[in-house]
Amino acid sequence: MSKAGIPPRQILSSLRQSNPNVQAIAKTVYNMKAKFCREYLNGRTMIQALMDELSIGGFIYNFKHDAEGHLTHLFFSHPISMALTKSFSSVFVMDCTYKTNRYKMPLLDIIGVSCFNTSFYSCFVFLRKEEEEDYVWALTMFSNILGVDCQPSAIVTDRELALMNAVRIVFPKSANLLCVWHIEKNIVAKCKPQFEEGTHWDSFMSDWSKVLNSKTEAEYDENIRQFEYSCMEKPSVVNYIKNTWLPFKELFVTAWTDLHMHFGNRVTSRAEGAHSTLKAYLQVSTGDLVEVKKKICLAVENQFQEIKSKLSSEKVRVPHHLHIPLFRNLITRVSVFTLDKLYKQTEIAKSRVELPPCTGHFVQSMGLPCAHEIRFRFSDGLPLDIINLRWRLDTRSFLDGDITQNYEEDSFKQLLHELERKYQEWPLSKKEIVRKQIEHFIRASDTILYEPQITSHKGRPSSSKTKGEATSTKRDPSAFEIIEKRKRCGTCKCYGHNSRTCKSKGEDLGSNTQSRTIGIHGDEI
Repeated sequence: MSKAGIPPRQILSSLRQSNPNVQAIAKTVYNMKAKFCREYLNGRTMIQALMDELSIGGFIYNFKHDAEGHLTHLFFSHPISMALTKSFSSVFVMDCTYKTNRYKMPLLDIIGVSCFNTSFYSCFVFLRKEEEEDYVWALTMFSNILGVDCQPSAIVTDRELALMNAVRIVFPKSANLLCVWHIEKNIVAKCKPQFEEGTHWDSFMSDWSKVLNSKTEAEYDENIRQFEYSCMEKPSVVNYIKNTWLPFKELFVTAWTDLHMHFGNRVTSRAEGAHSTLKAYLQVSTGDLVEVKKKICLAVENQFQEIKSKLSSEKVRVPHHLHIPLFRNLITRVSVFTLDKLYKQTEIAKSRVELPPCTGHFVQSMGLPCAHEIRFRFSDGLPLDIINLRWRLDTRSFLDGDITQNYEEDSFKQLLHELERKYQEWPLSKKEIVRKQIEHFIRASDTILYEPQITSHKGRPSSSKTKGEATSTKRDPSAFEIIEKRKRCGTCKCYGHNSRTCKSKGEDLGSNTQSRTIGIHGDEI
């Protein structure tokens, strides 16, 4: 139960349910957990135990340390994650999360997307800082998993300039898309206080939504012109949009993003959900890296079993409404999510007499035929070869042997075979030099690593009253959440006060009192 991450209080409750007479208290459970930890370490430090687990467990990992030997960066990917990453290497979402470990190191999650439109953990990177060189190192390690010739079609991030620069350096052929949800929430935080009435704010967001969803560059030019005209009285808002977001319009406006194969991924909500799932396993933010790694493995393994079960299920069962002649070549060979997307395009092709001109965006961004092409294939059915390989089920198995294999093993064996062949041809002097070099590599002692140094976060240190928050994994509220929770007056519709303390209400009452002065004979003047 400890290995499964069950808290001591629940372990004790389970023991008492199975045996009401058990002579154990909470201290007993904590003592046993401490004993397990001592037996596990067996004289090793936490960092030594972590490195042993990563090497024995078949992980791909790497690390960096400072001049004093303190760990500063740690990259690792589970063997299961490596198999999923190799299988679904088209789109990835990247984002950092915090409050996961006692060293207060940011954790970069790289999240992949399966053919079922579900998320999976690709790899994890503990960073010392969130600067460009840190991200470049992390993405270079990630690139080694994908392979030299493999470049994702799209990488989705928020507006983290250091991470964006690193993506441009390591993956120059990949499209870096910005999360439209984060853009909207940043606009809420910066611009909403400038609007006093809710109707004006709703109109502003409607105009901005038109800019985001512009289908062509000409439509974008028209929508941005209309947006600037409607916000003429708010120059600070227009300047913020122009200076902060419009320089990156090619990374989030539909007219440009749909030219890349992103398979419908334009937000980083997958990463936010993955953060939440991981923190549910972690429970507290005070664990060491060994404990965090174990909880991560639990999350990865459970996630993989769900994907594997879904793969087996969809190879034999498909919803009844998708059993149509048009899909006879696709059923059980592509995912149900793919069939649903095609079914919607089929309904569009059937419901409209004349379709609007084809922009090619759906085909380009999703790797699937659009309503225009489907209309011409009603009688023949859709062939399997026009479906992007990413959506296919018949090419995937995820057998145990495939999961545990080492992707670098074959190339390493080839090098050893080549070395053995060359060794037989070399003179004795060169053989002696090579033999000594090999012995040096084998007998070289490992680097002595120490635990990362704890760096305090910015801001006021937590006091005794907020001790619970210091161990919590719950993130701090974002700026837009603070703005959206602000009190709004029911009288003047302004923020920062309520109707009881509204000044305009007092002025209205004063004017009404003066206008209703009572005369001597009791008549209103």
